[in-house]
Amino acid sequence: MEKVINIHIKKLPEGVFLATSDDIQGLVAQGRTVAETLEIARDVAKKLFEAQTKQKIKTHKIKKSFDYPLVVSV
Repeated sequence: MEKVINIHIKKLPEGVFLATSDDIQGLVAQGRTVAETLEIARDVAKKLFEAQTKQKIKTHKIKKSFDYPLVVSV
């Protein structure tokens, strides 16, 4: 499966490129060239998508009614 995400690339004063994305939280990649930055961003995005998929599998469905201990400082 393929997904399209928008990447924002900025050239930093140090001369390297920084990639971030509003489409996938946590995506940050840095490289010496735009091509290298995009390659790193693609790898990071893939790992983030894999992590999200694994988390969805491990989550449990919430029942309509349940008890939960709530700690309140008084």
